[in-house]
Amino acid sequence: MPTVKSRINISVSDDMERAIAKLAKRDRMPKATKAVLLLADALEIEEDSMWNKIAEKRDRKGARLVPHKSAWA
Repeated sequence: MPTVKSRINISVSDDMERAIAKLAKRDRMPKATKAVLLLADALEIEEDSMWNKIAEKRDRKGARLVPHKSAWA
C-alpha cells in the first residue's frame, strides 16, 4: 500500500526495543507509531537546545533590545 510518509530502517538495542514495546503497550499503539512520536519529541528537544544556544549568545550586557511590537510586526 503506498504511503506519503518516508520510511527509514534503524537498528536498536534489545533494551531500547523492549522500552519502546512497553511504552507502546502502555499507550495502546503500535511500536512504530510510538517510535515516531519519541523521535519527534527528541527533535523538538534538539531544536529547543539550538534556540537556547542562540539566545544565550545574544543575552549579554549592552545587547540591543527589540520592542515586542517590532519583533512581531
